[in-house]
Amino acid sequence: MKILVCVKQVPDTGARFRPNPAGTWYAEADLAFRMNEYDEHAVEEAIRLKEKLGGAPELTVLSVGPARVVEALRKALAMGCDRAVHVDDPAAADRDPWQVASVIAAWARGKGFDLVLTGMQSADRGSAQVGVLVAERLGLASATTAVAFECDGQAATVRRELEGGTRGVVRLPLPALVTCQLGLNVPRYPTLPNIMKAKKKPLEVVPVAGLLDEAPRAETLRFYEPPRRQGGRVIEGPLDRLVEELTAILKERALPARS
Repeated sequence: MKILVCVKQVPDTGARFRPNPAGTWYAEADLAFRMNEYDEHAVEEAIRLKEKLGGAPELTVLSVGPARVVEALRKALAMGCDRAVHVDDPAAADRDPWQVASVIAAWARGKGFDLVLTGMQSADRGSAQVGVLVAERLGLASATTAVAFECDGQAATVRRELEGGTRGVVRLPLPALVTCQLGLNVPRYPTLPNIMKAKKKPLEVVPVAGLLDEAPRAETLRFYEPPRRQGGRVIEGPLDRLVEELTAILKERALPARS
């Protein structure tokens, strides 16, 4: 059995974000990056499946991005993945979900993966499109927002989180693709011995030029900081004066006064 996990490296959401000079995305200077949280759950679930099936599955982790994404790949290797593939794309931040999915599918096509796991969405764009688009490009059955997962090597049973807090269960024949929701599991912390072992595991670098053959289908027109909220105004004085002043303010701002 062959398993592929797709991961993305994203900025720490606690960082201070600023638009880049072109105003099309955030500036990466001074940002700390980490593996996307949703993808950590996908990696953990793939490793648990490998352990359940006796270690026989071959587990590959893949990431599309600039040189810095190797850090996320090394973490996945330290968690328990067997090999890593870095699709080297310095302009990955400018790709729309269709292009990213096309690159992943172009690399994975014909390699015989039985199961593909991805995060439900990324913490930065949050489109939740790449996983299902990869499934579409590869012609795979797919299920999204998995909060429980079982696989016997022939089919996968997925409990999904649906709108309104409801749950649904689907069973997919392999090969299939599943996107993972938060809460699916508790990702493990790589131990120091495994971190050292990860340095010796194979990491393949593939240029994006041979994989990208799709034009973007979406364009980011503007990325900007929201305007700062103005300070509130405090009105003091006798009640009759407060009513007059508040009414005048509401009229000035063209807001209907409530009786």
